[in-house]
Amino acid sequence: MMMSGTVRAVVALVALLTCCVRRVHSGGASNILLIVTDDQDLQLGGMTPMKKTQLLIGDSGATFVNSFTVTPLCCPSRSSILTGRYPHNHQVRNNSLAGNCSSLPWQSGAELDAFPVYLSKLQYQTFFAGKYLNQYGEREAGGIGHVPPGWDQWHALVGNSQYYNYTLSNNGQEEKHGDIYNDDYLTDLIANRSLHFLDNRSPLHPFFLMLAPPAPHFPWNSAPQYQKHFEDVKAPRDGSFDKAGKDKHWLLRQPISPMLNTSLTFLDDAYRKRWRTLLSVDDLVEKLVKKLEDIKELNNTYVFFTSDNGYHTGQFSLPIDKRQLYEFDIRTPLLVRGPGIKPKQTLKAPVLNIDLAPTILDIAGVNMSAANMDGQSFLSIMAPSMRNGSARAFFLVEYTGEGLTSAEPACPKLGPGLSQCFPDCVCEDAFNNTYACVRTLDGQEDLQYCEFADSESFVEVYNLTADPHQLENVVKKVDPNMLQTMNQRLIKLQSCQGVGCRSVT
Repeated sequence: MMMSGTVRAVVALVALLTCCVRRVHSGGASNILLIVTDDQDLQLGGMTPMKKTQLLIGDSGATFVNSFTVTPLCCPSRSSILTGRYPHNHQVRNNSLAGNCSSLPWQSGAELDAFPVYLSKLQYQTFFAGKYLNQYGEREAGGIGHVPPGWDQWHALVGNSQYYNYTLSNNGQEEKHGDIYNDDYLTDLIANRSLHFLDNRSPLHPFFLMLAPPAPHFPWNSAPQYQKHFEDVKAPRDGSFDKAGKDKHWLLRQPISPMLNTSLTFLDDAYRKRWRTLLSVDDLVEKLVKKLEDIKELNNTYVFFTSDNGYHTGQFSLPIDKRQLYEFDIRTPLLVRGPGIKPKQTLKAPVLNIDLAPTILDIAGVNMSAANMDGQSFLSIMAPSMRNGSARAFFLVEYTGEGLTSAEPACPKLGPGLSQCFPDCVCEDAFNNTYACVRTLDGQEDLQYCEFADSESFVEVYNLTADPHQLENVVKKVDPNMLQTMNQRLIKLQSCQGVGCRSVT
């Protein structure tokens, strides 16, 4: 007898949860802590200020040097972290309500299948604090009273990242904050409330915490004790810094190169301020690890540290932002410690942000064949004795550009369709900054193939073995057969779903 899609989903969920509940009642479940920063790059020194984090997580476990987001923008990336799905499957395209960011369709669809829902069913005690999704808490997105399923304790920022003068949803109730450091600084508030949660948890069930501090996102308000740090630091000048994007897509051919001194001064200031905000995140990590040790749970807790996307400061003469297909925007830090993970590991296997959800559920004991996720667990990579598994060879990066329907005020001469513009018509995004890429990284090939949904049907191809900074688009030089192979892979990946995303050849 044929089953409907709804019935099949219910059967799969029951099977998945039955397996998991057995694991929890057997007493074998580990605790999990996930820390997700906002716009923290890997390529440009974004981990340099975080000495404690590297020592307490990376040096005490695994550091992944090939960690990627499948889309370089906050809301779709965070939606991928929560669901384990590519954007074309969770349908969150950008940071706007029109792009499905924390929209009512998201809440009635993909949010119901996010991994915290499964953990809650497993009797995990769940806690969230910080930035959720950019449009969360807006009236059109269900308001502050909407608490996503799966969370026991909910302390979510309304809207985009702030450090002061913000509103929280405290378990569905409005909580306003001002500009007093000891009471309101959001990174510290997240740390303090998570410590309180750990002090008051039940010892009878495992716990999961997701902490999402605002750093190092704009407006870059650092704690008072860190406001004078890094005064002599400047953004790195190597690689693609201030290089003209002559052979790149339309948006990258617009910036003035070399950059004006005003732009250089601005981005250096932003670079320093970003680092300063991260020092409080470093303190947060230290506080949490110490608390786990004090309550004798550190050895039974997996601690993940990552970011939603990378960032750039001057690469290809773009002042500051993310949203681009290049390594500086799609690579993210990823450090993990926990049971079965040997210390001081540096792992080269490619892992994606869509792999976080299946890895967390794998730790909790889920039969992942029953979960509808595009990602795959990387538990076996960092703790080989725990699971059998293999790394992927290639993956998809996709992005849907945002633009204004009217002319951008900072750049009216270029007309409508652009956004995130700086003076002198340097724009960081546009409607036709919409692309999909195949990234191949298998130990032999280190390639990227990207197609744009623009009037030029523009294609960019990079051999990162020979050209790690993606300075030369080699689309006109490579074997046409290779281009055809990459095109076919891209077509398959753009329509893949679930386990099919892991079996594209």
